Amino acid sequence: MSTGKEQLDTEDDFIPVEADDAEPVVEVAKTNLSKRRTIDNLLEERRLQKQLADYDFDL
Repeated sequence: MSTGKEQLDTEDDFIPVEADDAEPVVEVAKTNLSKRRTIDNLLEERRLQKQLADYDFDL
């Protein structure tokens, strides 16, 4: 157990995390958005094909 009066050793050569390290998170969001758009486009195409199949051309 620690008594709270002990001196804690700290590392002087600590390097803070740069903002550049956050870019992969942005890439993941772009990838997810791209996948979502692809899914939306496929669903829209399926909906339009169904409408076209149901359309009465003999008007």
